[in-house]
Amino acid sequence: MRLRDKVALITGGASGMGRLAALTFAREGARVAAVDVAARPGEEVASEIARSNGQALFIKADVGREDEVRGAVRRTVERFGRLDILYNNAGIFPERDGSVVDLDEAVWDQVMTVNLKGIYLCCKHGIPELLRAGGGSIINIASFVALVGCTVPQDAYTASKGGVIALTKSLAVQFGPKGIRANAIAPGPVETPLLTSWLLANPDAKQRRLDRIPMGRFGRPEDIVQMALYLASDESAWVNGSVLVVDGGITSNYF
Repeated sequence: MRLRDKVALITGGASGMGRLAALTFAREGARVAAVDVAARPGEEVASEIARSNGQALFIKADVGREDEVRGAVRRTVERFGRLDILYNNAGIFPERDGSVVDLDEAVWDQVMTVNLKGIYLCCKHGIPELLRAGGGSIINIASFVALVGCTVPQDAYTASKGGVIALTKSLAVQFGPKGIRANAIAPGPVETPLLTSWLLANPDAKQRRLDRIPMGRFGRPEDIVQMALYLASDESAWVNGSVLVVDGGITSNYF
């Protein structure tokens, strides 16, 4: 088992890539704290892990609220004794996001709160526990849109994910000497409930994006989670400050 004896806190752990990450990490031997605002699916994830003889805890928490993040980290350590992996997966991509010239301020603030402030808060309270454990791995979910421009803008989301990359590199430099690796994954379009609920429901919008992907398909949650598993494991012991692009080649496509 690649994560035997490790403890992982995974935000956004109730659905999509976060849910799959929780199940995958548990199968690889980790004890998992799945953090999400959605209680019922979150409890179902923890129950599914338990039925497979794994160890899991669901914690209902909003990553944009410091008191709830502090409590989630505390409960994780109280239950499992330590923290080795901080997987900052929680994120939102509202349909109302768009160009800065007509983007509502409330949407901008909402996206920044979840996508960027949430990682700041999880790191603020999670890193001290990683240090107590003697080191560990921080995995931040960014996006390919932080690396390239887009003719169909989603400027709040793009800016938030650019911030994730910048913060990841700063963390890597600060805490690498103390045994903590910080890396970001930049996924291309992945077919999760977040994406398919509205963006890919439009056949024209779906095809326009699909035409840009040299591999000829959208990503699947497991494409991203397998990269995260590598970063969580000791196999990536010398990987720090990296932005690992998993996008089917979309950022390499000029035409």
